[in-house]
Amino acid sequence: MPNLTGTCLTKKSNQFMELQIKNLSKTYSNGVQALKNVTLDIPQGMFGLLGPNGAGKSSLMRTLATLQQADEGSVQLGDLDLLKDKDEVRQILGYLPQEFGIYPKVSALNMLDHIASLKGISNKSERKELVEALLNKTNLWQVRNKNLGTYSGGMKQRFGIAQALIGEPQLIIVDEPTAGLDPAERVRFHNLLSEIGENTIIILSTHIVEDISNLCKNMAIICQGEVVAKGNPTDLTEEVKGKIWKKAIDKIELDNYKNELTVISTHLKAGKTIIHVLNDGQPDDTFEASPANLEDVYFSKIMADAISA
Repeated sequence: MPNLTGTCLTKKSNQFMELQIKNLSKTYSNGVQALKNVTLDIPQGMFGLLGPNGAGKSSLMRTLATLQQADEGSVQLGDLDLLKDKDEVRQILGYLPQEFGIYPKVSALNMLDHIASLKGISNKSERKELVEALLNKTNLWQVRNKNLGTYSGGMKQRFGIAQALIGEPQLIIVDEPTAGLDPAERVRFHNLLSEIGENTIIILSTHIVEDISNLCKNMAIICQGEVVAKGNPTDLTEEVKGKIWKKAIDKIELDNYKNELTVISTHLKAGKTIIHVLNDGQPDDTFEASPANLEDVYFSKIMADAISA
């Protein structure tokens, strides 16, 4: 079975790189301000960008992927200016957008071979080894000769992952990559990203807290176009440790609790509504302490930003 050793999938240089984003802003023609002075230093490895739908994640990803121009700010990757040196950036970029088109009457094998050729991998045997390794890693080997138009949603997503990893990408951007993947496929993808992320900057944009918690040493939370938190997931979780309280209530009581306390999240369990509350001390003896996790951090930051807005 082919493997990734010796292929162009992993970056050969171990030179440390850092992506520096300074005061990045973007307002669309309809007046929506998608990005508001976003500033982030993203080191080599896996970096998680967490936020709800419409928070500005895709706008930031599209800007970094050279697909749209920012109104203000700067983005540097080593000596490269991502906002100006677009052709050079595209040579070292791997990108999987949230939605991407395919050629429905072309097989995955032929399409990946074609993309690899376009990315400058001219040696036929090297290209063959790379394509076969990618098909195996993304669990598409058995359906490599089927037309892409016959693929399920999850299979198309895995193909998108494969094409994003072609060449020697120094910067890989994946936008909501686990959408459509079953649990086994998700684990496979997580393992692949962890392997590649050892020598590459990978930005994982998602609204799935578990993906960030499992994979990323550094992260940021974005809401309404602004960075509302950034740092190590463990450190961010420590900030709310001892401040999360939970209680089972009847659904009709929820508005009353929202008026009196900072309710950061709710979920149903056995017909009851379980609320999580952010509070320095126990609200009353009907609440019990809940171990803090990254999801609590996420919802507390999102709620705080919504209140301030």
